[in-house]
Amino acid sequence: MAIEKSLLDKFIKSTEFAAYGASPFIGKGDKIAADQGAVDMMRSVLNKIEMKATIVIGEGEMDEAPMLHIGEKVGTNTGPELDIAVDPLEGTTFTSKGLPNAFSVLAVAEKGNLLSAPDTYMEKIIIGTDLPKNLLDLDNSIEKNINLLADVKNKKISELNACVMKRPRHNHLIKSLESLGVNINFITDGDIAGGLTVVGDNPQNDIYISTGGAPEGVIVAAALSCFGAQMQGRLVLNKNEIIRAKKLGITNFEKKYNIDEIVKGDVIFCASGVTSGDLAKGIKIFDDRFEVTTLALHKSKKINKTITSIHKK
Repeated sequence: MAIEKSLLDKFIKSTEFAAYGASPFIGKGDKIAADQGAVDMMRSVLNKIEMKATIVIGEGEMDEAPMLHIGEKVGTNTGPELDIAVDPLEGTTFTSKGLPNAFSVLAVAEKGNLLSAPDTYMEKIIIGTDLPKNLLDLDNSIEKNINLLADVKNKKISELNACVMKRPRHNHLIKSLESLGVNINFITDGDIAGGLTVVGDNPQNDIYISTGGAPEGVIVAAALSCFGAQMQGRLVLNKNEIIRAKKLGITNFEKKYNIDEIVKGDVIFCASGVTSGDLAKGIKIFDDRFEVTTLALHKSKKINKTITSIHKK
């Protein structure tokens, strides 16, 4: 079944107002206050939507009640049963420092159709559209994956662009890519935006490969599924995280998840800009109103649009 089209505008409003909630703290050096401002606004809008919804990807576990936590119920408790993955403020540090690429984001699917991943790390490999299914594999060597990708894209390896999060844990990966002659575009944070650089009319990158947050992995998978892109992910779990994963129904701790196992069925994805970046322009605040730009996707309705809205304060 498809998610009602009428719900799209309501979910857009939830990320728009979350962006507004974070906006007073842009450049103020207080990332916790910025995050809380976004959370409070997003929750307020979500609770007015006619739905029975559960947060399956959120800001921490159930004992962290001030945030939109995993397991929290939102909506009016009437209407369709939905699962929601949220990051009210992706880029808390970017916001506090006034840097680009901070935004508010959520993804929505029907009940049971989003992977309920613990707040841990996930290995990720992401490629774009119109490629052979399950082309790449996390267990392949970097060399094998790059050669496979170059072959099907009919490119020289030196013409491939890879997006990688700059972290010490990726030093071996970076060394391998450099030895192959792949062009590397580094990001410092924000692997939702990084993962989406492989899609669109003129993709910046041919591949995204890094180990980043599992919650962000589920959210970016929702957006990628709307584009018909590919992703494979695998959770990175220590002993304590395995206990948490079991509580979320995960039993195979070494499983490689393809995109259709992370997100199933229809999807809505919304990302509203806090500071200007790759996905959306930053919010503009006026005396009595604010202007916010949102990337909105609805898989079943083939909606892919960037809209600018003006709201009264």
